[in-house]
Amino acid sequence: MIEGAVKDGPLNTAEWQMLQEPIAGLCVREILHVPRDHGIITELYRPDWDPTGLPVVHAYQSRLFPGAIGAWSCHADNFDRLFVNQGLVKLVAYDGREDSATYGRVSEYRIGDHRPTFVVLPPGVWHGLQNLAPVDALVINFSSSAYDYANPDHYRLPQDTDAIPYQWSSRSHSADAIERRRKLT
Repeated sequence: MIEGAVKDGPLNTAEWQMLQEPIAGLCVREILHVPRDHGIITELYRPDWDPTGLPVVHAYQSRLFPGAIGAWSCHADNFDRLFVNQGLVKLVAYDGREDSATYGRVSEYRIGDHRPTFVVLPPGVWHGLQNLAPVDALVINFSSSAYDYANPDHYRLPQDTDAIPYQWSSRSHSADAIERRRKLT
């Protein structure tokens, strides 16, 4: 073995489910595609996937350009319920709730159309997204509260804040792979 090599730890279960201790209240559910004779059906939302029991009162789509980072954001009252409809996104969550059993924990997920995942982010959990693909990523949010234009329940920190122990990579793995392939040709 080459000196300095680091052995991988387990990444998923034998059933190919994500292996990660989630932040308290953060719900991550992988969704299966349903192949049909005419294409593929993918469910985006079902109430039984959502432990909050709150209704969907506002749905919107965000577009992330290739390599773009949208971080950090948080809500005091609203639950975000995200589904990546197109692309490959790194979702990073940070538990900023001082009364939480997982206060200070960072969780990272790679989600997208290749492996659809529905994520419920509770209030007080900071989160950010990075598009890892060379194409636009589309993210749908089924939020628990409609956006209040006069008094938004939305807080932001810069992506390089020292308040959250996470360092975003400036380049996506996809961008690195594309660059390596370009150099080979």
